[in-house]
Amino acid sequence: MVALLVSTLAIGTSSAQARSRLLDDPLLTEASPTLAPFQHVRFCLRYPAECKSNPSEDDSIELTGKNSELLTRVNHDVNAAIIPATKSYGTKLKDGWTIAPSMGDCNDYAVTKRHELLQSGLPAKALRLAVVKTPSEMGHLVLLVATTKGDMVLDNLAEAIRPWQSTDYHWLKIQSARDARFWYDIKASRALQSQADQRQHFAQWR
Repeated sequence: MVALLVSTLAIGTSSAQARSRLLDDPLLTEASPTLAPFQHVRFCLRYPAECKSNPSEDDSIELTGKNSELLTRVNHDVNAAIIPATKSYGTKLKDGWTIAPSMGDCNDYAVTKRHELLQSGLPAKALRLAVVKTPSEMGHLVLLVATTKGDMVLDNLAEAIRPWQSTDYHWLKIQSARDARFWYDIKASRALQSQADQRQHFAQWR
């Protein structure tokens, strides 16, 4: 019993320390290069202007009142404009990520928000798509906006714009800031996965 209690405390402390380190870091960090989502490759072929990068651009924006209002408005308007619908990304490749469809899934919401913010003059390097996994183990796409106060999440599943640390997502991969056609693994996902593995390991002994 004592050994189990000590193990439990150690796991809890380790998880708290790992999450503390994540909360202290306002920006998600790229790890190693990874394959871009196949549908994003198709998206870039269909919308080449959406996948261009300008090395001289800023890689973050000032989170001023004006920019905060812009992010809130775009997140709300796109969430309201697109009717949620399930799409099939099968072998026939009929469906793809689409900007401003009348009906669409999380991918369409995310690329539409990015498009609208680009049209509003925000730098492409500060607007990155990110693949996450929800608590129910579903794959999900969100838009991450790099600001001077950290990375903020625009999400069709939430009306409020949140810092990435405030979500309960498992962060998997992110669009490169340097070249919008390429993607990277996310370092934070390793720490989060470590916590999940610890919880699963402990559950086996309960």
